Amino acid sequence: MASRAARSRRTLNVWPGYVDALATLLLAVVFLLTVFVVGQFFLSQELTGRDETLAKLNRQIADLTDLLALERSSRRTQEDEVRNLRTTLAGVEAERDRAKTQAEAATVTQGATGALDKQLDAERGATKRALSQIDLLNEQISAMRRQLAALEDALAASESRDRESQARIAELGSRLNVALAQKVQELARYRSDFFGRLRQILGNRPDIRVVGDRFVLQSEVLFPAGSATLKPEAGPELDRIAGAISDLAKQIPADLPWVLRVDGHTDARPISTSQFPSNWALSAARAIAVVQYLAGKSIPPQHLLAGAFGEFQPLDAGTTEDAYARNRRIEMKLTER
Repeated sequence: MASRAARSRRTLNVWPGYVDALATLLLAVVFLLTVFVVGQFFLSQELTGRDETLAKLNRQIADLTDLLALERSSRRTQEDEVRNLRTTLAGVEAERDRAKTQAEAATVTQGATGALDKQLDAERGATKRALSQIDLLNEQISAMRRQLAALEDALAASESRDRESQARIAELGSRLNVALAQKVQELARYRSDFFGRLRQILGNRPDIRVVGDRFVLQSEVLFPAGSATLKPEAGPELDRIAGAISDLAKQIPADLPWVLRVDGHTDARPISTSQFPSNWALSAARAIAVVQYLAGKSIPPQHLLAGAFGEFQPLDAGTTEDAYARNRRIEMKLTER
């Protein structure tokens, strides 16, 4: 009985040791779980700061993209510079994306405390590298913004110079038009005086007449048929015309560019001689003969012009002798050079 009671007492004394061991093991497990939870908390804080930084970078890149979209260029070389800047920006965004990918490529935390510390160190290193890349990208973006601002200033200055040049050209064109109009009006006044004097000098003759702004003499008044030699009786008529031109030349200002154009015309019947192989040759020779006569009467040669139209400018399309006679003529016109 006594030995059985002793064994019972020894058995009952073992349980407190087991309880202490289990409590100690439980505390150790609780400690490890606490360390793991704390590590997870700090890791989450680090990752959250990294995401906020990347979101800020995204907003900066979006602002830069909006700024680039508003830029414009009017010259090819400047447009090339803008396209180059956009290409560079695309490279910067690609670098940003790679940095973001590297920052998000962190490994999943493990259960042990030592592995968790290593993972946290790796996350801190990745975050530091991402922040360095973000600073570099910010510097590049600032440089591109400065380049874009300088380009916009250059474009604005160029457009301003263009507007000033266009305004100056328009002003000069307006002044030139006014000056030309004044010269034309002035020449028209002298032309009117010239024809008025010729009417008074020559009187009303059927073979000498004024048609519009031209003074017309029938060829028979000046030349024999088929000839470019002036008749003797043509001298007095041309002398009166030369006198009127000479008086008028003294009145016309020196800066007014004028000429007396003498045009020769023939009828439609062809001529073919050794001296005049065509009607053109005959009309040219007659116009030159009149011009040379007027130049011999002290009319300045620089104000004389000989032209030839042959049979290609008829006054009368008929085929009668009267029609042919009307088309054979010398025309004089006071005009600008």
